[in-house]
Amino acid sequence: MSTPIVIISTISAREALHDIAPEFEKASGYKVDVTYGQGPVLAKSIAEGMPGDVFVGPEVFSGPLIEAGRLAGASRTAFASSSTALAVKAGIPKPDISTPEKLKAFLLAAKGVSYSAGVSGIHFVKAMEKLGIADEIAAKRIAAKPGELIGAVVARGEADVAIQQPSELMPVEGIAIVGPLPEALQEPMIYGATAFSGSKHDAGNRAFMDYLRSEPARKVLRHCGLDPV
Repeated sequence: MSTPIVIISTISAREALHDIAPEFEKASGYKVDVTYGQGPVLAKSIAEGMPGDVFVGPEVFSGPLIEAGRLAGASRTAFASSSTALAVKAGIPKPDISTPEKLKAFLLAAKGVSYSAGVSGIHFVKAMEKLGIADEIAAKRIAAKPGELIGAVVARGEADVAIQQPSELMPVEGIAIVGPLPEALQEPMIYGATAFSGSKHDAGNRAFMDYLRSEPARKVLRHCGLDPV
């Protein structure tokens, strides 16, 4: 192949694709070029004409792009799911967040809460609305720096708690994952790979999307905090 398959992926899949992409290249003979970004930013860029061959990310972003004709819906291949998790600074006692009421009490007592503008943040805000404390939590939100993972805000002591997907909390040093939000507040995020409409790499795109569901890829996904489907 003269040109690589251009893969556009959300940051939440970066750790997994860092290992999966080179293994796919060795197994298939195709070359890939992967670009990462925040989900909302990538979705806007793709909608406005950003070129590529395969988009990798939660369906909350790929769905509207399929409706707009930028991605080919028939190609969408679900390969993983993720929960929303909570982390605190390493070394401190982990709070009990086993029930919605216990989570609510902990968050109201926290001085600073950090969450993203991506899919995990969208789901977290919905959870806070269910608990009736969305305004209180929004008032003490501490955002991460551009391109930074949410856990870093807690690691340096600027916030007491970080809420993001496990795959984005695990790479951050200095924090400890407490666990997922209570089941009643969870909204699973389904990850898929979808070909761009008009991509010229049909065979390569399909090979990559099929590889994401292979056993070697599933092993990497589990290790990186994503649940294969």
